[in-house]
Amino acid sequence: MMAMWGPAAKPGDQARISAIIIKDDRIHFEINGGPVKKQKWYQRIQVGGGGGMTQIAPNDPNANPRGSYVDLVFNHYVPELTPQELKDLLHPVFDFNAKSAVEAYLDTLPPKVQKAIKGHEVLVGMNREMVVTSKGRAPKKIREKDGETEYEDWIYGEPPHDVDFIRFVGDEVVRVETMKVGGEKVVRTEKEVNLEQPIVAQNPTQPEVRPANAPTLRRPGEEPDSRSPASAPDGRRAPRPAAPPPDIGGNGPTGPSPN
Repeated sequence: MMAMWGPAAKPGDQARISAIIIKDDRIHFEINGGPVKKQKWYQRIQVGGGGGMTQIAPNDPNANPRGSYVDLVFNHYVPELTPQELKDLLHPVFDFNAKSAVEAYLDTLPPKVQKAIKGHEVLVGMNREMVVTSKGRAPKKIREKDGETEYEDWIYGEPPHDVDFIRFVGDEVVRVETMKVGGEKVVRTEKEVNLEQPIVAQNPTQPEVRPANAPTLRRPGEEPDSRSPASAPDGRRAPRPAAPPPDIGGNGPTGPSPN
């Protein structure tokens, strides 16, 4: 069914209960329009002539419905339920306490940035997504060039109110200028938030983990030789010392050779 019709909703998607039908022993919840493709009123109009009927707007056989349904089944009859009890029974399927997209995004940000966004403020060092979340989309944008550096100013507000000029270089806020109602000009250019990920130093005492498919000269199934000599200083394994050649005509490894 997944391969034929596709998913009704992916985890995390917002689902809407579009209809509720109470039957004898169950409550039927229609999700996102339900799984049955409903016809528009004009798709039911037919025109007759010449002994036949023609549908004005034929149905699209490839139009798959994207909704679904959930049946909450009880024993013999539907009991009296409070809204909270109904939510608790549906909890394995629906999360009525799910966070909004903005709330989920804020949880991924540092506390200083969260506080600024909730106060609709902009900090030097924020990116474009943070500014949009904090102040919305800018009603006016200006692109300029200072030497070889291209920048973009986002302008929020109009006189006689405060006007904010947010300057971006690339995806980062590098300057915040605010013109106050009384004529005061406040400019901030010092970085107030650092969004770069810290570089984690590797512990030199931990042994290096070789990948499972690392190149090797051993045959398949051959175990490593624990008696092999230590590795060379450059990290490669030192070659085995060659065995001395046999003393032809002399003394062999166990005594004089036979005549």
